[in-house]
Amino acid sequence: VQLQASGGGLVQSGGSLRLSCEASERTFNSYPMSWFRQAPGKEREFVAGVKWRQDNTYYADFVKGRFTISRQYTKNTVYLQMNSLKPEDTAVYYCAADPLGNHKYDYWGQGTQVTVSS
Repeated sequence: VQLQASGGGLVQSGGSLRLSCEASERTFNSYPMSWFRQAPGKEREFVAGVKWRQDNTYYADFVKGRFTISRQYTKNTVYLQMNSLKPEDTAVYYCAADPLGNHKYDYWGQGTQVTVSS
């Protein structure tokens, strides 16, 4: 059981990136999924989450209106569309699966680096 995160990179302030998290098994389509991030010297923090129904989403206050989480069931993939990026969004972004829906994330992707230059 694996999660493969990708899509990170270097972008200028105000730019956009789309992160992808592909699951190795179709069963992940029924799991709540989330994105977290960790900046250097800081603790990992929650960014966005989506229930098994992709119209049920929730976000950290600092990304509301800028980031959108979605899932594509045919590709076993969860996306994080990030717009209006700021230098403070610079971090390693991780996707995670919450099989029981109790906010205990049993599966993690390897992380993808996002760097926003000013």
